[in-house]
Amino acid sequence: MQTRPTLVQFSRQLGADQTDCELLLWQRLRSRQIANLKFRRQFPCPPYVLDFYCAELKLAIELDGGQHFETSGLIHDQRRTLYLYQQGIEVVRFSNLEVLQQMDAVLEQIIRIAAARKLPSP
Repeated sequence: MQTRPTLVQFSRQLGADQTDCELLLWQRLRSRQIANLKFRRQFPCPPYVLDFYCAELKLAIELDGGQHFETSGLIHDQRRTLYLYQQGIEVVRFSNLEVLQQMDAVLEQIIRIAAARKLPSP
């Protein structure tokens, strides 16, 4: 009898099996390199696993391959984004192609979104 992996086990497996695009972006997000923000990769957020997540800003970054642009993928992503939005999490999506061809623009957009989400100091 085969048991189904837990969400944490699944997220660890995803981390071990990163796509090239995820690895490229992770190299730029890790160790507080972007706006001194701590991002986690393959972060469990039941019932989903987020590609990258900054808890301080409740900001998720998702990378989308070709399957996300098919009708079923678009519907799934809309449901997922709505669910996360209801949890107070903003989801930002980039295509794999954007990461490969326009990394600087992707990082600039992440910095702009992060600045807009930061709460003013008292």
